[in-house]
Amino acid sequence: MTAALARKTEEARNLRLDIDNVSHEFDLGKTRLPVLSNISIHVEPGEFVALLGPSGCGKSTLLRLAAGLDSPTRGTVLEDGAPIARPDPSRILVFQDATLFPWLTVWKNVAAGLDARGILRDEKHRVDDILKLVKLDAFADAYPHQLSGGMAQRVAIARALVNDPKLLLLDEPFGKLDSLTRLKMQKELLQLWQRSRFTSLLVTHDVEEALLLADRVIVFGDRPATIIADVTVRKPHPRRRDDADLIVQRQALLEKLGVSHDV
Repeated sequence: MTAALARKTEEARNLRLDIDNVSHEFDLGKTRLPVLSNISIHVEPGEFVALLGPSGCGKSTLLRLAAGLDSPTRGTVLEDGAPIARPDPSRILVFQDATLFPWLTVWKNVAAGLDARGILRDEKHRVDDILKLVKLDAFADAYPHQLSGGMAQRVAIARALVNDPKLLLLDEPFGKLDSLTRLKMQKELLQLWQRSRFTSLLVTHDVEEALLLADRVIVFGDRPATIIADVTVRKPHPRRRDDADLIVQRQALLEKLGVSHDV
């Protein structure tokens, strides 16, 4: 395969995301609550970007706009130059809670999206392949209540990846996991991204997680959110938590978030 063809194949598996001067408000009846203010973010195909900021500042709202679940009050959200107007299987949002169907097995949970699109009969192999990829093929016939928290979240990620998304949106996907499971899931997510090269937008409150996974870290201020920093992480993968440069970047990001130097 030539280099040009390889690039073309890679681009077909991901997308460019352009968020241009986006502001958003919630209608509370008698009043309107502004949550985003003039946000502009440009994410290259295959790039992994992390979003940091205070709770409730609008990060999750931004993911919903990128997924096509909501439309911005002002501004535009574009996928490869075209406005995002509705949800699409090419753009998948993974939440903090696994939100699995409790009455379905692991295999059927992962297959749900393909089944809804009417292509499961011809694409069953994709379910088997993705379960092997996330190391859950032995649990294909298990039910959600039989899984640990980390396993359930892997099912949720597998359910997203089986649709071969071009954009994977992650809303604190490891926030409710214990620390050891979280570390394992971070590593697995990174390996999946390196293999598939989908474009990714991750919301997290964990500065270290952002620095270990992302190409860039974008920091938001309080609601209505504005961007107060856009930091490139130049270290190649795999990254070490004790890397001196990452420790310096971690402290700088914490200070931008208003956390004192001695934490």
